[in-house]
Amino acid sequence: MNSLDWAVLIGYFGVMIAIGVWSHKRVDDVSDFFTAGGKMPWWLSGISHHMSGYSAVMFTGYAGIAYQYGITSYVTWSFPIAIGIAIGAQLFAGRLNRLRSRLGVASPLEYLKSRYNLPTQQALAWSGVLLKIVDVGAKWAAIATLLSVFTGISLNQGILITGVITGIYCTVGGLWADALTELGQFVIQLLAGVAMLVTVMGELGGFSSLWTVWERLPDSHTQPTVGPYTLTFLLAYLFIKTFEYSGGMWNQAQRFMATRNAREARRSARLSAALWFVWPAVLFFPMWVAPLLVETRKPDASDAYALLTERLLPHGLLGLVIVGFFSHTMAMCSSDANAISAVFTRDIAPALSAKARDWSHRAGLLAARLSTVAFLGLSMAIATQVNSPTFKDIITIVIKWVAGLVGPISIPFLLGMLRFFRKSGPTAALGSWAAGLFAFWLTNYGLSGVQLQIQIVSPVATSLVLFVLLGFVRPEDTPERDAVLARINADDDGPEGAAGAAASVAIPGQGDGTGARDGDGARGGA
Repeated sequence: MNSLDWAVLIGYFGVMIAIGVWSHKRVDDVSDFFTAGGKMPWWLSGISHHMSGYSAVMFTGYAGIAYQYGITSYVTWSFPIAIGIAIGAQLFAGRLNRLRSRLGVASPLEYLKSRYNLPTQQALAWSGVLLKIVDVGAKWAAIATLLSVFTGISLNQGILITGVITGIYCTVGGLWADALTELGQFVIQLLAGVAMLVTVMGELGGFSSLWTVWERLPDSHTQPTVGPYTLTFLLAYLFIKTFEYSGGMWNQAQRFMATRNAREARRSARLSAALWFVWPAVLFFPMWVAPLLVETRKPDASDAYALLTERLLPHGLLGLVIVGFFSHTMAMCSSDANAISAVFTRDIAPALSAKARDWSHRAGLLAARLSTVAFLGLSMAIATQVNSPTFKDIITIVIKWVAGLVGPISIPFLLGMLRFFRKSGPTAALGSWAAGLFAFWLTNYGLSGVQLQIQIVSPVATSLVLFVLLGFVRPEDTPERDAVLARINADDDGPEGAAGAAASVAIPGQGDGTGARDGDGARGGA
């Protein structure tokens, strides 16, 4: 990098902070901070959902997979995500929006206290927060790894720089700042990705290289599933990502909650699914053909994309591509920080402290911002240990830990909104959650020689089966819980939907934007 590249990078950081400061004016209470007051346009929500779904891990861990195995990096990663979001558009997006518009909640998990009970809400909240600290730590490490390749600064310095900049804008501006910076980041990534694609095609013979270059690459590069990324892995990943990207990891749920109504939430999800079908293929092509242009230094080839950009791109444009790396990571990490802050402020803190149930608008907003800072700090600390024996490497955390643990957390959360699972109550929710966590430990640490796809799918499959079975064996549906489900499932466009929207405050102490809650764990209702 030279002075021109640094100017591009510093300018980008400055714009992100400016957007955060501007967004500050649109945040009056925790509802604005966490769900944009339900005023976000569907197209902005869709782009934000897409951008918050992947990070610089794509340019490190998945770049290594693309370098070594070829198109399987797309077939077994972004393709199942696109399918999963398309499924979620029909099943979950509209219902997630109704959590805000009908029940008046500001956190995705707030409704769980009425749908199940307080212990269930707390179990999912605490385990999800701990998982996300590790997950976001891996994202900080990924971008710091790239930054070290280009600038020579240490991993810890890179983590500190990116974490502090992200912390400033997402703490000040909340979800509005996240979404608007993600829009800018999408534009930057569009320019940088297309520039990289055109440059690589020019290096390999022009536009025709899109179909002529494959004969110069290993045969395995054109196989949709290869190596450890088998058909079973693909199906397992599709199963998991349907839950994760449809709201199971909360930050995506917030994007659907932030739209004006359920119809716009579904449109938002469809836009994100379309972007997942198309855009990753544009980014992946340079990685697929990278073996013809660069020789990696790391055994896992995670430095392939960084080496490619250093070799092919002129200064200035190189800085733009580096900004593209930052854009994805900062988008995901800031969205996760906002989601975790929502869960802590609205779900965890009121269960721990009576004072938190009576926070004023100002106190609730201050707590939201402080918890955002705390989450970012903890995840940055974890990032410094990402290559330790405990966590191994970046791709291990992303594939094994996140994919393996998202199921036990998301199954009770998402399926709890569907009428079909109305009989599954607190016993089913907590039982499936605990069994899923045990399955993760058993397949990853308790037993040796377990295949990757089994490690990934066992926790979510275990949780799903138990959630359904326990619902039939020990049904716990009540009129109050059925009333909550009726609010979530009522059609927006019919009279029932209009009535439900008019009576949106269904849970005592929720929907006032202050964080005030009832402290006894009582069930909400109609």
